[in-house]
Amino acid sequence: MNALSDRFRLNNKVAIITGGAGLLGLQHAKAIAEQGGIPLLWDVDSEKSNKVAEEIRSNYGCVCEAFNVDITDSSTVENTLTDILTRYNKVDILINNAANDPKPSQVTPLTWARLENFTTEMWHRDLNVSVLGAFNCSKSIGIHMASTGGGVILNIASDLGIIAPDQRIYSIKGLPRNEQPVKPVTYSVVKHAIIGLTKYLATYWAEDNVRVNSLSPGGIYTDQPEEFVNKLTSLIPMGRMAAADEYQAAVVFLVSQASSYMTGSNMVVDGGRTCW
Repeated sequence: MNALSDRFRLNNKVAIITGGAGLLGLQHAKAIAEQGGIPLLWDVDSEKSNKVAEEIRSNYGCVCEAFNVDITDSSTVENTLTDILTRYNKVDILINNAANDPKPSQVTPLTWARLENFTTEMWHRDLNVSVLGAFNCSKSIGIHMASTGGGVILNIASDLGIIAPDQRIYSIKGLPRNEQPVKPVTYSVVKHAIIGLTKYLATYWAEDNVRVNSLSPGGIYTDQPEEFVNKLTSLIPMGRMAAADEYQAAVVFLVSQASSYMTGSNMVVDGGRTCW
């Protein structure tokens, strides 16, 4: 192994992944494990996160644990961090991945997400998970990193943190405009906020050797309806959606020493969608 490839290794690095039971959470955990790290999954779904942890342990032969954590509760975040520090003595990496992302056409009534119907309760729910949760975790874990020589925080944003959603891809033929499903306002808002949080934290902790970057992935193909896929891919220069594992290399780069001179940046991996 040469010196360059060594910079991508994460040997014995302890990595907390919020939303660890989700689609991307699993992929982040695989990426960490494959490079020799220790993924610790934080999620409110204990059953699902335990299954993911078991899958990682079985496939990679590494340590991987699941923790039931409500990241909107700062006390729970602090208590779980204390538990982890007692057992592992450190946290090297935080991946703020948790988010609410209900599919517009899979929730009834279809008009639930339209701006005129979107409630304050929905607004707070989504911002609490994505923004407050990222703030709570970054604050507690970042303070620890800053006081112990440094670390890396990676915030998962989205191409919709750069551009607005094209609501035409969610439309259903034959429905009047006021009955069409849409991507909710909160998704773009929270992803823009995550990029802003990234820049703030990167400059705040730069002198403490805590690097903070964000990753803005495009849509992942998960066997969505053909009509939706065709509409979305027509907006992507590469003409396709991402495979679930296509962000693993970007994650490894951003949380490893391979990106040692990079902080406050937002890496866009979207097949070129935000170029148009």
